[in-house]
Amino acid sequence: MEQRLMPAPRHRWIAPLCLLLAACGGGSGEEALAQQPGDQPIIGARSGGEGTYYDADGTGSCLYEPAPDRMVAAMNAPQFDNSSACGMCVEVTGPKGTIVVRIVDVCPECARGDLDLSVHAFDRIADHSAGRVPISWVPVACDTAGPLAIRFKEGSSRYWLAVQARNSRIPVRRIEMQSGGGWLTLAQQHYNYHLDEGDPGSGPFSFRLTAIDGQQRVLTNIPLREGQVMDGQGQFD
Repeated sequence: MEQRLMPAPRHRWIAPLCLLLAACGGGSGEEALAQQPGDQPIIGARSGGEGTYYDADGTGSCLYEPAPDRMVAAMNAPQFDNSSACGMCVEVTGPKGTIVVRIVDVCPECARGDLDLSVHAFDRIADHSAGRVPISWVPVACDTAGPLAIRFKEGSSRYWLAVQARNSRIPVRRIEMQSGGGWLTLAQQHYNYHLDEGDPGSGPFSFRLTAIDGQQRVLTNIPLREGQVMDGQGQFD
């Protein structure tokens, strides 16, 4: 049997760190992962690199819940782009087939173009014993039903607000909140939440979501519900 070239898990330290920082209400730029801004994959643009695997269940630095199908992966740090790749669906082709996975984590040790797949996903495109294989991949729109939604992080209140886009066909790179007569850009965090620490009020709120391809949708009349996912209106094409 061929020896595995890179043991799994290879980046599990990052999830506890992100959870710790998130629980404290975010982190400074010094605490955030070093990223290369603007290097995020584009829908329909093909990349290539190496595929490996780790013991993934859908949780990770994107702070999602476990995924029952475990068809998930971690993106290399440069293309993770400060969590903008979170939720991205990626069509991955390996030596034995093609699958679609969702990005739920970052792989700091991966080179640009690499993906660290769940064991379940890796075994569908390559022999498990290979450990590391050449892959090509392309971001695609997720097969998502229903409207866009907003999740309010635990601890959110009229004084401190952290929100996350949910149920999006295309990853969201910017979230703005209506404030007065304009839109306030919320500060994106490396753990996939967007913050307003300036007394945002008790709501209900209107949010404007901008996808990585430039599409925008406005979600109106969203009540503040700590730790809950609240449905909005509309969906990206």
